[in-house]
Amino acid sequence: MKNNQKYSNLIKQEAKRLGFENCGISKADFLEEEAKNLEMWLKNGYHGNMQYMENYFDKRLDPRLLVDGAKSVISLSFNYFPEQIQNNDTYKIAKYAYGEDYHHVLKSKLKELTIFIQENIGEVNGRAFVDSAPVLERAWAQKSGLGWRGKHSLLIQKNKGSFFFLAELILDLELEYDTPFKTNHCGKCTRCVDACPTQAILLNNTVDGSKCISYFTIELKEEIPKSVKGKFEDWMFGCDICQDVCPWNRFSKPHYEEKFIPNPDLLTSMKKDWEEITETVFKRVFKKSAVKRTKFAGLQRNIKFLKN
Repeated sequence: MKNNQKYSNLIKQEAKRLGFENCGISKADFLEEEAKNLEMWLKNGYHGNMQYMENYFDKRLDPRLLVDGAKSVISLSFNYFPEQIQNNDTYKIAKYAYGEDYHHVLKSKLKELTIFIQENIGEVNGRAFVDSAPVLERAWAQKSGLGWRGKHSLLIQKNKGSFFFLAELILDLELEYDTPFKTNHCGKCTRCVDACPTQAILLNNTVDGSKCISYFTIELKEEIPKSVKGKFEDWMFGCDICQDVCPWNRFSKPHYEEKFIPNPDLLTSMKKDWEEITETVFKRVFKKSAVKRTKFAGLQRNIKFLKN
């Protein structure tokens, strides 16, 4: 038991050194409460055309099916709140996509953390996850004591807000486990619910993903339906409305990660610049960005939908 505490402290210290804001640890177990929620969410079709959400149902709920002999889930948060944001009168991009693709940036940090664990603790097996596999990251973050899930379904940390990425390390190592975060500090506030222009945020702490602006501008591959015309408030890739209006984000502070600093053109480009963007400029401005996920044609489609 003494070693569990020692190892947990070692891991948390190294995570902090690598730039992670918070690190919490929970026992790798079946997420019983989440099973009903996920089943109902899929049954209601809130995943829209994201068919992949129907895959690996059991693996999403049990980390022991992802890593043999899994004993611990290490949840980490990494701040991405920018120092500068885009011009007011422009087509907008979600802040998480300002810099380099977070999948790659955080994956390399998790690799470093894994090597540190193996060198300082011993033969430990596991896998790193950054929003790229069937892991219910917000559930694990809450279970690990990092924060609570707001009405917009994103994890909120007291005095830090919600502008951070989540990542996980699932290990076959027993550690000291943190107390789950039980209190919801949203209270009666409904600012995110009221502000969502497509009414994607439901009052029962559920998000209808098929109505979310991020879904339409990133996930949806066909034409955007005319029924949501005029409701995007100039968001051409993703959306931050529910986070921007959240009172907890008044505590957000700029990140220190160089790789998340945006290309200057992203901050200064006006609507006309985006409307006239060429594929060459797209590749230069978004060289290593998550925006590449929508491809040049996808961004053009989104801009055309906003413009006309």
